[in-house]
Amino acid sequence: MAIIPINLKDGSLDQNAPELIIGIDLGTTNSLAAYMKDGAPVCVKGPDQKNTLVPSIVHFAPQGEIVVGDAARAKLVTDPANTIFSVKRLMGKSYRDVENIRGFFGYQIIDDDQDALVKVRVNDRFYTPVELSAMILRELKTRTERELGAPVSKAVITVPAYFNDNQRQATRDAGKLAGLDVLRIVNEPTAAALAYGLDKNESETIAVYDLGGGTFDISILQIQDGVFEVRSTNGDTFLGGDDFDHAIVDFWLEQLGVSREFLSEEKEFAQAIRLQAEAAKKALSSADVFENEIFDKKLRLTRSEFDDLIQALVQRTIDCCRRALSDAKLRPNQVDKIVMVGGSTRVPLVRSAVSAFFGQAVYDNLNPDEVVALGAAVQADVLAGNQKDLLLLDITPLSLGIETVGGLMDVIIPRNSKVPGKAGRQYTTSVDGQKNLKISVFQGERDLVEHNRKLGEFILKGIPPMPAGLPKIDIHFILNADGILTVRAKELRSGVEQQIDIRPTYGISEEEMGRMLLDSITNAQTDHALRGLLEARNEANNLLLSGDKFMRQNAAILSQEETNITNALLNELRRAAEGQDKDVIHRAIENLNAYTTPLAHRALDVSIREAMKGKKIAS
Repeated sequence: MAIIPINLKDGSLDQNAPELIIGIDLGTTNSLAAYMKDGAPVCVKGPDQKNTLVPSIVHFAPQGEIVVGDAARAKLVTDPANTIFSVKRLMGKSYRDVENIRGFFGYQIIDDDQDALVKVRVNDRFYTPVELSAMILRELKTRTERELGAPVSKAVITVPAYFNDNQRQATRDAGKLAGLDVLRIVNEPTAAALAYGLDKNESETIAVYDLGGGTFDISILQIQDGVFEVRSTNGDTFLGGDDFDHAIVDFWLEQLGVSREFLSEEKEFAQAIRLQAEAAKKALSSADVFENEIFDKKLRLTRSEFDDLIQALVQRTIDCCRRALSDAKLRPNQVDKIVMVGGSTRVPLVRSAVSAFFGQAVYDNLNPDEVVALGAAVQADVLAGNQKDLLLLDITPLSLGIETVGGLMDVIIPRNSKVPGKAGRQYTTSVDGQKNLKISVFQGERDLVEHNRKLGEFILKGIPPMPAGLPKIDIHFILNADGILTVRAKELRSGVEQQIDIRPTYGISEEEMGRMLLDSITNAQTDHALRGLLEARNEANNLLLSGDKFMRQNAAILSQEETNITNALLNELRRAAEGQDKDVIHRAIENLNAYTTPLAHRALDVSIREAMKGKKIAS
C-alpha cells in the first residue's frame, strides 16, 4: 500500500515529497530529533522556536494526563513518586542490575526477584522502561510533525555503542510502541562522526569521546572518501553525568550529617538536592564555587572539591579510551582529532583529562548536545537514498557466543567485528544417541558464561541417534546492521535445521508488543492491566509455597502477632493470585516481602547459631 504524505497545515496531498525519515537521540537526561533541510541536518525546535532539547522526563498527573519534557521536569520536586527520569539507565535491565542505585530515583522500582525487565510503579500501574521511553519518543514524534506539518512514521534511533543486544532490542521496541518504524539503530559515537565528517574530504582518524547523562562510549573511526569505518569501541553503559551528581549528593549528605535512608524517606528533599547537584556541576564548568540553600540547609562546593569527587569516574573513561586504542592497534598520537560529545564533556576536568591522554587539544566546535541527533538525521538521509556518497561500516561492541561443556563461553563473533556480518562454527554431541541439543546464546567478554549476559536459547530437535562426536552441527550467527542477532543451527548429516531471532531476556515479546500498540491506539486501560497476568500469578504461587514452608519451619521463633500477620498477608496474596488484576498481585507480593524480610533475617541468624553450637572457630 502506498504511503502518501499529507500536509497537516492545509490538508493537501503531497505525492512528490521525498521520504521523510528523522533521526532521534534518545538520551538519559535530554532527547531530541533532527531531520535534513536543504542538504544539512537541523534539530527540531520546541514551541519557543529556540530550545531543541526535550528533558527525558515523564510525569503522571493525578487526572491521568501524561506530561513529557519541561513541564514534567517542573514536577521532580513537588511530585517525585510520579515523575520518572533517567529511564535510559533502566533499559534492558533487571532489578538486580540497578538495585544499588534505586535510592537515587524518586520513584519506585519494583523488586520481583526475577531475571525480568525491571518495572516502575506509578500509583497502581506498573510500567516497563520500554513503555516509558515510548512516551518520550512519542513526544519527539509529535513535536517533529508539528514543525514539519507532515506525519512522521520512520526513524533512525541512536544508542550507546556499548549497549548490548537486550538494550538495543528494548530501544527498537520503544520506537515501535511510539508508532515509529525504526529503520536503523545507530551507535551514538558513530552518529556524531557522521555529523562531524559530513563535509570533509581528507583522510582522518578520529576518536569520538561521548560522555552523556548515564552512559559513556569511546569509538575510534577512520574517515576517508565518504567511508566511515569504526575501528574499535569501548565504554560503560552505567557511567555518566548522573554519577557526577551522585558524588556531589554524597558529599553534601556527609557535610550535613544526613543519611541515605533519609533520602529514601524524604523524596522531595532527595530530588531537590539532586537537582542542586546537577546545577552545581553545570555552574562549576565556569565558576570556582557553587553556593545555594534548600530546606534551610546550606550547600557549598568548590571546583577543586568537585574535581576530587569525580577524579575516579573520569579515570574510568580514560581506561576505556586506552582499551579502545589497543583494540584499534593505535597509539594516542596517531589520532588526528578528539570529537567531544555529550553534555558532561563540558566539565573542565573531563576536557583536561582527555586532552592530556591524547596529547592534544580536544575538538569542541560542535554542539555536544545536538551532534548525535544531527548524525542520526544524516544516516536517515542515507537510508532514504538521498546520500549516495556516504558509507557507514560499524562494529559490534561485545563478543557473541554460545555455552559449551563446563559453562565456558565459545565466541563466534568477536567484539569489534563489522556489522552487518555473519560467522559460524561446527560442533558435535557429547553423549551417545543424543537427539536434542540446547543452544544458549551469550554476549560478553568473560570466559565463563555465568559472568556474561544471556540473550536467549533454543533446542535443535530431531538429531538422528549417533555415537557421541559423530554428528556435525553448524551454528551460524547473523548480525544485522542494528547489531541484533539471528542464530541458525543445522545438523549436516541429517539436514535437521532450526533458526531463531534472539529475543532478549529483558525484552518484550511480539504478542506483548501487539497488545501495547493496541492499547496506545485505543487507550484501552483494561487490556494493559491484563498483560503479564500469568507471570504475576506464577511469581505469587512460588512465593506462597516458600511462605508456607517458612511458617512451618520457623513457627517456634515467631510471636503470635507475627504469625497472624504473616498468615493474613499470605491469604491476601492467595486471593490476589486467584483474581484477574496483576497490579493487585504485585502489591500483595510487595506487602508480604516488606513484612517478612526481617523475619527471614532473624530465622537465618537462629539457624546459624544452632549450626555453630559446640563448635569452635580455629584461630
